[in-house]
Amino acid sequence: MVIIPAIDLRGGRCVRLRQGRKQDVKVYDEDPVTVARNFAAEGAEILHIVDLDAAFSEDNSQNRQVLDQLIKSSDVPVQLGGGLRTWEDIERVRQLGVARVVIGTVAAESPGILAEILDRFGSKIVVVGIDAREGKVATRGWEAQSGIAAIELARRVRAAGVERVVYTDIGRDGMLSGPDVELTSMIARETGLKVTASGGISSLEDLEKIRAVSNDGVDSVIIGKAFYEGRFTLGAALALEV
Repeated sequence: MVIIPAIDLRGGRCVRLRQGRKQDVKVYDEDPVTVARNFAAEGAEILHIVDLDAAFSEDNSQNRQVLDQLIKSSDVPVQLGGGLRTWEDIERVRQLGVARVVIGTVAAESPGILAEILDRFGSKIVVVGIDAREGKVATRGWEAQSGIAAIELARRVRAAGVERVVYTDIGRDGMLSGPDVELTSMIARETGLKVTASGGISSLEDLEKIRAVSNDGVDSVIIGKAFYEGRFTLGAALALEV
C-alpha cells in the first residue's frame, strides 16, 4: 500500500478544503515547498499536488511558481491534478517535471479528448480522477454535478485504456470522517482498475481498512488533512506497511 501525502495549492499556499467548497478553506502553511521537503524526509514515495486555482478556472500563476520550486527542490515524484483539460496543459506541466497527471473533467465530459491524451502520454502517466458526490460524478473543480455514476465512469475509462483511477468521495473529503471503503473496493473489483483511495482518512485504523481491500486492487491512498491536523504522521503510516 503506497501512502501518498497531498498538498493542495490555493494562491501559492498549502490549504485544505472541506468537501471541495472553495469558500471553506483553511490555510495550513505559507510554504508548500518546505511541506514537500518534510514529506520527502519522512519517506514519501510520491506526492499528490492539487492546483485548486486551476481547478476553479482561476489565475494559477502563483501555484505554478510553487510547483516549479517544489519539483526542483525534491527528488520525490509529483502527481498533479486540477484544471488539466487539454493535452497542451499536460505538456506544460510535464515540462516542469510532473511525473503523473490526474484528469477528471475531461474524462467525464470529453471521451474524445481523453483518448487523444492517452494516445499522446500513455496510461502510465495519465490517471483519471473520479470525484463523486452521493455516487454521482462531479466535475470542474467539483462545482458541476453530472448524472454519471462513479462506477459507470470507471467502466468507461477502463474501456478507453486507463489503468488507474483516484476515487474521491467528496462528502468525506476534508471531513476526517473515514473513507468510503465499499465503493472504492467495488470500483477496483468490477473494473480491474488500479485504484487510489482518497477522502476522509482520519486515523491509522482507516488505513488498515483500506489495506484490507488491497487484494481487490486498491493499492494506494492519498492523505491530506489527517497529516496537517496531527492525527498521525507519515512515518507512522509507513510503519504499518513494515
